Amino acid sequence: MADLKVTTTSGENCVLAGNAIDQFKPSLRGDILSSTDNGYDAARKVWNGMIDKRPALIVRCSGVADVISAVRFARDHDLLVSVRGGGHNVAGSAVCDGGLVIDLSLMKGVHVDPIRRTARAQPGATLGDLDHETQAFGFAVPAGIVTTTGIAGLTLGGGFGWLNRKYGLTCDNLLSADVVTSEGQMLKASPEENADLFWGLRGGGGNFGIVTSFEYQMHAVGPTVLAGLIVYPMAKAPEVLQFYRDFVADIPYELTAVPALRLAPPAPFLPEEVHGKPIIAVFVCYCGPVEE
Repeated sequence: MADLKVTTTSGENCVLAGNAIDQFKPSLRGDILSSTDNGYDAARKVWNGMIDKRPALIVRCSGVADVISAVRFARDHDLLVSVRGGGHNVAGSAVCDGGLVIDLSLMKGVHVDPIRRTARAQPGATLGDLDHETQAFGFAVPAGIVTTTGIAGLTLGGGFGWLNRKYGLTCDNLLSADVVTSEGQMLKASPEENADLFWGLRGGGGNFGIVTSFEYQMHAVGPTVLAGLIVYPMAKAPEVLQFYRDFVADIPYELTAVPALRLAPPAPFLPEEVHGKPIIAVFVCYCGPVEE
């Protein structure tokens, strides 16, 4: 590979020798991409279309060994690093300009243990991936609200969603995590091992290492829940919010109700004359017995 202009952790620019990259490649099972490679533009895109960053290199990790190799390579060459899981972060922190992206999006495995009621997921899995596997056994992990959200960023940020009132935040249901540190070492974080690290991972954000495996507690939920939304014109917002304030004071923990002030989407269940107009919507999900 040709020499590359890269950005260091201090924000300075320098040249990374092509032979250093060539020596790095054999340590990887996944691909390594630069701006001249096919797939580079697709790999650098994230959910937020306003983010348009151009990393010097993207390592598309196929497993934990690739993550460790990428971290050690970045450390040896003082490279600016970003970590991509599901790529849903609105701020676009999954990619960086001039640095190395450690891309975990291909690591999407989910293993369910229905006897222990646990699920273990890799960091590239989305909420949809996790739900697909857990619902096959009648279980769910409390997670977020959007199917395409990555489980890694959601968990490390806390994780608010439809089941939280009954079962807690996503991070409350995290039992353990495998973490690659900035030194390129693998640690297990749990209440029994590296407890301080485990405490930090549970809502502290993605700054303590790269999590390569999340172990979650599952709960019996579904396969049917009562859910949907109730939509009113924005002019009704004061009345709706006052009612909402009083109504939620004593609702059961199985019921989540979330108000949102927004423009009406072009959804088929809304009249066309409402599309694009300001509305207040109350989103609801009841995870208790549907017959109740």
